[in-house]
Amino acid sequence: FIASGEVKWGRVNGLTMMLPHGYEGQGPEHSSARVERFMQLAADTNMQLVQPTTASQIFHVLRRQMVRNLRKPLVIFTPKSLLRHKDAASPLSEFTKGGFQTIIPEHKALKADKVKRVVVCSGKVYYDLAKKREENGHDDMVILRVEQLYPFPHKAFANELKKYPNASEVVWTQDEPQNQGAWFFVQHYIHENMLEGQKLGYSGRAASASPAVGYSHLHQEQQKALVDGAFGKLKGFVLSK
Repeated sequence: FIASGEVKWGRVNGLTMMLPHGYEGQGPEHSSARVERFMQLAADTNMQLVQPTTASQIFHVLRRQMVRNLRKPLVIFTPKSLLRHKDAASPLSEFTKGGFQTIIPEHKALKADKVKRVVVCSGKVYYDLAKKREENGHDDMVILRVEQLYPFPHKAFANELKKYPNASEVVWTQDEPQNQGAWFFVQHYIHENMLEGQKLGYSGRAASASPAVGYSHLHQEQQKALVDGAFGKLKGFVLSK
């Protein structure tokens, strides 16, 4: 009903689901809301799939759901850790102004012509990437946050990519295993908006039959590897424009 009710029966609804989703070392039963299954069901603009990373973003997406003049199911994927993450907090001014951002651009004042790589992600992995970049002092890489996975914000994403004409590499980074999460779906959207000559790579956990490992030390090892991979040499699957 949620995915095909409007197409099959002409029944619209504004159901909102806030699902716990986050790779935080709590094991396979407490990590995944199965983003990939919702992405597989998404077509004909039948639902909205979002992964907000700040308090104001959650506020604005809920507000948008109520005040807009259409009704579509809304699925919010959100981890518990961002409830207490200081960087996910928002000043009051961000609640009273603006609206939901489908793409959050790079916030650091970097020289656009010096950027060589664009790291694209969705969800809490952004904070791991930002911390790693700060520690290593990378000033030739930007991080774009895809806050709305579907419908994919093509125009907003393309506008951000165009800001970095000298970037030769785009890397999608995710917490989920390669056969899960949004990767298999967003890679087509990203490739469509890339500039000529750019290469698209992947940095994330290897494909797995289980949503997550059951041991904390293995989780930490995997998390470190995928974050390091986002800033390292492209490996494995690479798609050229």
